[in-house]
Amino acid sequence: MKTRVEVLLREHVSNLGRCGDVVQVAPGYARNYLLPRKLAIQATDDNKRAMLRRRARLDADEARKAKETLARVETLSGVVLKTSGRADDSGHLFGSVNAARISELLLQAGHAVVADDVRLETPLKSVGSHVVRIHVHGDTFAEVRIEVEAEASGA
Repeated sequence: MKTRVEVLLREHVSNLGRCGDVVQVAPGYARNYLLPRKLAIQATDDNKRAMLRRRARLDADEARKAKETLARVETLSGVVLKTSGRADDSGHLFGSVNAARISELLLQAGHAVVADDVRLETPLKSVGSHVVRIHVHGDTFAEVRIEVEAEASGA
């Protein structure tokens, strides 16, 4: 029979539990990893009461962050950006619209988004409507539409 020890998590630990959870782990895992890194403490009654208060604060912070993330997704989801570039007769752009350009367009529209948050598999190289994903937070994304038009040639 394997012995297990009961510890109280002080932080969220991937594949184990969330802050405030009481979990059963192998003694070596607790002694050599969780306890020295201050990820867990002994599961005493006093520690459990203190952790309940901390867990309540963390849950409130997570709820606030989730609300902010949802609000940001809603504001970004309705955005339609327009840009133009030189293109040939078939609608292929001579240049491209990349993440940095989309970030600039979003900034001009009043949305501060860094280029690293623009998720493009490849730069946009054709005229038309394109949907681009914007990373908001964690696993949350918003989609904006980019309308790429051909510039009128002055030749």
